[in-house]
Amino acid sequence: MIKIKLCGLSGPADIEAVNELKPEYAGFIFVPDRRRYIAPERAAELRARLDPEITAVGVFIDEKPERVAELLRDGLIDMAQLHGKETGDYIKRLRGITDKPIIKAFRIDGEDDIEKAEKSTADYVLLDSGIGGTGKVFDWTLLRRMNRPYFLAGGLNPDNVKAAVEALHPYCVDVSSGIETDGVKDREKMRAFVRQVRSAK
Repeated sequence: MIKIKLCGLSGPADIEAVNELKPEYAGFIFVPDRRRYIAPERAAELRARLDPEITAVGVFIDEKPERVAELLRDGLIDMAQLHGKETGDYIKRLRGITDKPIIKAFRIDGEDDIEKAEKSTADYVLLDSGIGGTGKVFDWTLLRRMNRPYFLAGGLNPDNVKAAVEALHPYCVDVSSGIETDGVKDREKMRAFVRQVRSAK
């Protein structure tokens, strides 16, 4: 079964919806200049409300490894998602201070980016059309060369996710802006997105 990650959660209503829909992953954005940023203290409050069966993922951009490891160690999140210019050396350094899983995001503009994602030492790779939350789809035909499981992100929404799942069979689909209305999580769109993924063949 294709897994689902609902990302950019920021309030109690988002957590209520996630607990109802039971995606495998829920994402919190720890990047201060991003619209969906959430302070760790606030994330801790929301994490306490989150169904313990749902894996909490923290999204970071070029954050100090020690800070990422601290949030993992404190149980605020279960996995780290790296969306910046983090190198193999960065991942190695982070692995030296935490044994929690790591997702490395890659912006896919061409076949070279697919090759870089293939070679990543992260536990998982996420393929996106930009830094994240852009709402834009990249050229999915590039994925014919992808030989490892991946999180698919970038421009997914309730209208196109079923086709994406049936055509590409990713490990997981990741959505944020595609389940929002006017920048706020929309429970009906969240339900529709999950329903479309679950009904895909």
